[in-house]
Parts: sequence; C-alpha cells; structure tokens
Amino acid sequence: MDEGPQLETLTRRLAECPADFLAEPRVGASGTVQVAAVVADLLADLGARPLSPEQARLFQGDATPRGRNRLRLVLLACWLLHEPWFKGHGRLAQPALVWLSTGLSDLADLVPAPQFVADPERREELVRGCLMALDLRPAGESPAQAQDRLAALNSVERQRVIKAARQAEVRARQVREAMAREAAKAASMKVMRE
Repeated sequence: MDEGPQLETLTRRLAECPADFLAEPRVGASGTVQVAAVVADLLADLGARPLSPEQARLFQGDATPRGRNRLRLVLLACWLLHEPWFKGHGRLAQPALVWLSTGLSDLADLVPAPQFVADPERREELVRGCLMALDLRPAGESPAQAQDRLAALNSVERQRVIKAARQAEVRARQVREAMAREAAKAASMKVMRE
C-alpha cells in the first residue's frame, strides 16, 4: 500500500463539493448530470482511454432511489478523484474505474450521497474507501492504521454486524422458546406419571 495524499486535504475537498456534483443524475428523461460523461472526463484526466459503450452503460443507472443514489455517490467520488494529487499518478485510472463501477453500490444502499458531504465521519469513510480501492493510504499513516480506521468507519461492515447480531438474537430466542416448550412438556409428563 503506497502513501497517498493527506486525509485532511481530501475530506476538506469533499466538504467543499460544488452543488453541481450533488445535482440529480440523468436517468432516462429526468435529471441533469450525465454521470458517464463526468466519469469519462475524470478517467481522461487520470490518463486512461475513453470509456467503452459497455463501461459507459454502468453509469447510466436506473430510476430507483437506490440507483440514483449510487450515481450521485459516483459523482461525489469523481469530484474527490479530481484532486490534483491523483492526476500526477498515472496508474490510478484502472483502479478508479473499478471502484466507481462496482465499489460504491453497497455504500449507496445504506447512506444518502449528501451525507458524504455534510457528515465528517462519512466524508472520512468515503476518502478512506477511495484510497483503499486505489491501494493507497493517507499520508503519515501505516497500512495497519489506515485499515483499522476504515474498519471503524465502514457503514457496510457495521450494517453486516448489526444484521448478524439480530439474526443471532432471533435464533437465541427461538432456542429459548423451544427449551421452554420442552420443559413444559417434561413437567406435564411428570405430573401425568404421578
């Protein structure tokens, strides 16, 4: 994991995100921002070839709230990746494309895109997720520190843990209820024998 830019520089960049990057993505006949065009511009700035038609389709999205939120998050990520530090490192175009294409979907399912501008922890989560996807760590941090901090902020992992805890609680309740039924049945059988 190579050293990347300063974390504070990137979180400040997200906090100062222009309204254009929070505008409604174009899906069908509604919305204003052509997300595929923004992604293509970013990748060109990072030294990549133009998007293929198949790649561009990944950024056309669907009209569901979930699909629109994912596209809005892609726009925020493009704003973040337009930071000048990234432009000077040519090997980042491919991992950036992968992250933009597939790495934001789970996060978009859980957190509304504007929170990644308004909430300091969500800003840091998006920045750290971006750096991790690019095999980078914030300047001045060790790889272990970077991974630990991302794990502490990770909304997707937190949701997975909550879901697992709920499932474990349901299972524990079912076991307690089954044990209570068996105890009642055993007590009933004992009374009948006596």
